[in-house]
Amino acid sequence: MRESRHPDRTPRQEILDAAAALFGESGFAATSTRAIAERVGIRQASLYYYFPGKDEILLELLEASVRPTLDLVDTIRAGAPGPAAALYALAVRDVGTLRAGPLGVATLYLAPEVRQAPAFAPFREHRAQLAAVYAELAAGAAPPHHPVGAEVLGAACLHVVEMVPTLPGRPDLDREIAHACLALAGLHGESAEAAGLAGDALLARLAATP
Repeated sequence: MRESRHPDRTPRQEILDAAAALFGESGFAATSTRAIAERVGIRQASLYYYFPGKDEILLELLEASVRPTLDLVDTIRAGAPGPAAALYALAVRDVGTLRAGPLGVATLYLAPEVRQAPAFAPFREHRAQLAAVYAELAAGAAPPHHPVGAEVLGAACLHVVEMVPTLPGRPDLDREIAHACLALAGLHGESAEAAGLAGDALLARLAATP
């Protein structure tokens, strides 16, 4: 073991950052724990103090891209005046979750190992739960006789949020993506503006809560 080369990053965090970069550059299958250790500047044996192997490293990266949002779902539901505001707030926070970690992680969601290997079943379950929440809120926000079903609406909102790594970063990107989710649900003009204002008010209250 050693101290982190960056005062604000622990060795464990440096390993996660290095692994995310290498998984994005070379793919999960082609990345070895030795390569990760070398990128961090530690011995391979030292890496095993923090993680048993690269499956566990990737699982932690994947879980960190969905769990913080899932943990807020009940709070958002309870605090929002309706499903449209909740959908908006959920999308904004979800974009924030993705941007808080290595952005390349979302590009690994479709990797064969992530989609099939038992080691990543917890992530697949949690992402499915998040998709179900998007489906519930989008369907609840949609006007009567919306031509798109709840499952497709939820998947579409989730994919729009997960576009974050492919888009240039700018201050209001999270709000733009949230409004895109409202548009998918069929909300435009004054109804979308009202949902956005209510969602932003909820997010402000959440940010002020210790």
